[in-house]
Parts: sequence; C-alpha cells; structure tokens
Amino acid sequence: MRYGPVFERRVIERAEGSYVYDTAGKPILDFTSGQMSALLGHSHPEIVRTVQEQIGKLDHLFSGMLSKPVVDLCARLGGMVPGLEKVMLLSTGGESNEAAIRLAKCVTGKHEVVAFSKSWHGMTGAAASATYSAARKGYGPAQVGSFAIPAPHAYRPRFTHADGSLDWQTELDDAFALIDSQSTGSLAAFIAEPILSSGGIIDLPEGYLAALKKKCEEREMLLILDEAQTGVGRTGTMFAFERDGVVPDILTLSKTLGAGLPLSAVLTSTEIEEKAHEKGYIFLTTHVSDPLPAAVGLAVLDVVRNEGLIARATEAGTLLREGMQALQQRHDCIGDVRGRGLLLGLEIVTDRASKTPDLEMGDRIAAAAMERGLSMNIVKVPAMGAVFRIAPPLTATDEEIGQGLEIMGDALKAAETA
Repeated sequence: MRYGPVFERRVIERAEGSYVYDTAGKPILDFTSGQMSALLGHSHPEIVRTVQEQIGKLDHLFSGMLSKPVVDLCARLGGMVPGLEKVMLLSTGGESNEAAIRLAKCVTGKHEVVAFSKSWHGMTGAAASATYSAARKGYGPAQVGSFAIPAPHAYRPRFTHADGSLDWQTELDDAFALIDSQSTGSLAAFIAEPILSSGGIIDLPEGYLAALKKKCEEREMLLILDEAQTGVGRTGTMFAFERDGVVPDILTLSKTLGAGLPLSAVLTSTEIEEKAHEKGYIFLTTHVSDPLPAAVGLAVLDVVRNEGLIARATEAGTLLREGMQALQQRHDCIGDVRGRGLLLGLEIVTDRASKTPDLEMGDRIAAAAMERGLSMNIVKVPAMGAVFRIAPPLTATDEEIGQGLEIMGDALKAAETA
C-alpha cells in the first residue's frame, strides 16, 4: 500500500555503518541516517550485542510491570536536565508527542495548542492536529483549539531590521497578538522543534526559545519541545535547547534515542508529573515501558558518551557545512546552506535573487546522487520547498563525509547539464 513517498526501486538487503546495500550488493552512502534516526549508523556492534542479549532475557511486559532496563533508562534520562526528572518510555515520536500534549491539557485544564506553520509532530490525533507542513487536507476536522504561527526563517524573513536581517522578536510579538485574539482563554501548550526539519531545516534563532518560553509563561501555558531529530547529540549538544539555556516544561525524544529502533520518551518535572497523577493522567499503550527498546536506549547513550559523539557532531558538522558552502560557491542553484551540527539543509532555487524553490532541479540532483551511491532526502511537502535534509550518522568518518560531498558535487553538475 502506498503511504506517501515514492519508493526507491532498488530493494535494500542489508546495512552496516554509514552504508546500506541493495540486493546486487551495491553500497549507498546513507546521508539521512535512515529515517533521520540511525544516529550510530547501521548495525553498530554495541546495539547488535544489546539486542541479542536482551531478546533472550526479557523483551516485553504487562504495562504495569517495570524492569531494570526501564528503571535504569528513566533514571539516566531523568538525571540529564535539572527540572526534567520524570520519564515515560514509549515507541514513536508521534506517540510521545501525543502523550505530551495530553499531559499538558490534563495539567493545565485547558485545551488549545499552538505550533509552527511548518511543523511536523506526528500522524495521530493531537500530534496530527499540531502538524502543519503537510497532510492536513481530506481527513476531516483537526482537534478544536489548534493554532499555528509562522516559523522565524532567516533565509525568507517576514519581518526585518533596517539591514534586511530577520526581526524575529517583532514577528513573535505579532504572532502571539493574533493567537490572543483567537484564543478562548484556554491556551494549554506550545509544541515546537528547535530545528524544524520537515519545514526545511529552519533553525530557531538564538534567543527565540527564551522569548517563546516567556510568552508561554505569561499565558500559563506549557512549552513542549519535540527533539525527535535534534536530541541525543546530533546538533553538537546533548539536546538542542541547551544552546539557548532554556528548559522546556515537557521534552519529547524519539528517533535518535533508539538509533533506528522504535523508542521514544516524554520527560517532565516532578511538579507537573505529580499534578498530572493527582488529576488521573492516563496514557496506556501496548509497548509502554518495554524492556528491549529501553536496553537499546541505554546502549545508545553509552556509545554517544564513550565514543565522544557529541563533540564529533560539531567537528563533522563543520566539515560537512564548509564542504556544502564550497559547493554553493560553484553552483548557483544552491540558495542556502543552514542547520546545526549534523542536521543540515541545502536549499535548491531557480535563482538566488527570487529564492524560488526549484523542485524539478531538486529531483534531478536527488536522482543523480542516488545513481552515484548517495542517499539524500528531499521531502516533497508544500512547506519545505526544495530543501535536502542532510543528516549522516554521528559515526560517519571524515572520509565518508568527503565521499558524500564529492558525490554531491558530481550530482549537481549532472543535474545542471541534464
């Protein structure tokens, strides 16, 4: 059954490190880390060992039973950020955002949820209602009280200073004035990605999260940060919000926490957890607190720490960004290079003056890259335009980064002469 993407014609048979291999044995350099998730590459020895060991010991339990991997992972995550001590383990990013929004509504007693107009938070109920980049039409009404504001976009600023740079504070003030005029007085939460991925790798400007948190506090609403793609070291800090010195009321993790296996988490404060419990908060799923993925999550955190991968994200990200900027100097179709750490965006435009997204050229580049053995993801959703999301594993070597850049260059040349 078709469910959205155009399927790659080659069938993938196995994967190792930064490469996936088709049935003919041809290697494809994976610059999207699978579904932006394989933080440690494919089949990392420690993850393989953990899965093999845990599956023979304890894999799944009744949701009211706890296991050592679950307790240990919750303790580990709950000790990482002061103010986010309580943890619930689930399976997917959409599921964790669903739980987070439900938690915010329960604790505040309110129901209105605000997100960015280029957001992606999941495909279920409340998460889908807070997703604005695509997939809204044709499925009936969204949940009552769903609002969106524009994401601050330095490459395409809506409000500017005299020098033409983005005036995000004025944009934020204007957006919340509109929210206040529409709200019925029941604002429960704002849910945001620190870097909007499906929206086109839009990195919230430094200082924006602190200002957003203040807007939430003024309205007694909670700030939920969705770090599905930015968490666990990918941007050069353990969590992307650390750059801004802001702690959310609720944090959701997924993709990178399981390094490609289904694991997600909701983190919040002891105060919020206690209030929710008093109000009878319930979020039961078949795979809540499963031991097998929890053991994997512990292994992921161990590998990230032991192999120094947070610092590596900065180092490799600098190498990759500089290489992409060098390509930008040689190819006029590259309008912008942006992002943080090893989560970068490459925007393809018809010309740099108009900044018009060039989807046709993007498709040609993607096809030429794949033909040469490089997988780069260009998402075909209206909000994204023509932006490649480039996110190699944190374990990618300098040589692999260089190989990817070389193939990108060849693909750009081929697409421009096609």
